[in-house]
Amino acid sequence: MKIILLENVKKIGSIGEIIEVKRGFARNFLIANKKALYASKQNISQVEKIKSDLTKKDNEKKQNAKKIAEQVNQKEYIVKKLSTENNELYGSVKPTEISKIILDFEKIEIKPSMIQPVKEIKSLGKFDVKISLHSEVDAKIFIKVISAETIQ
Repeated sequence: MKIILLENVKKIGSIGEIIEVKRGFARNFLIANKKALYASKQNISQVEKIKSDLTKKDNEKKQNAKKIAEQVNQKEYIVKKLSTENNELYGSVKPTEISKIILDFEKIEIKPSMIQPVKEIKSLGKFDVKISLHSEVDAKIFIKVISAETIQ
């Protein structure tokens, strides 16, 4: 299915680009999230007219993402979790929890979908977490998981 991108999408393409993607990806993700339009002649001419506005908006988003990245990059956040004697957690630390921690400490709202732990956080220790703030801006934080209590 041919679509026109309305914003820069990582590993897919840039604004105004006409690309071929699978129908489900186009319909369920790109078009549903207003990241793309169907590639009809009318839509192509419409996107050409508003391309500069879209680029301006994308640059503003990029600047905001850079500011957020400067505030959180390379910082360490501590999470207290219940653990077993083997230093394994009951459950795991999810992106929604990491998002809440950043909101509490930094007063910055980051969507859980932007947070990508390098590996699943299921034990005590220090973990790398990548945050995709924009298609061109990433930040890296550290999550240190410490034991709240040990349950036998």
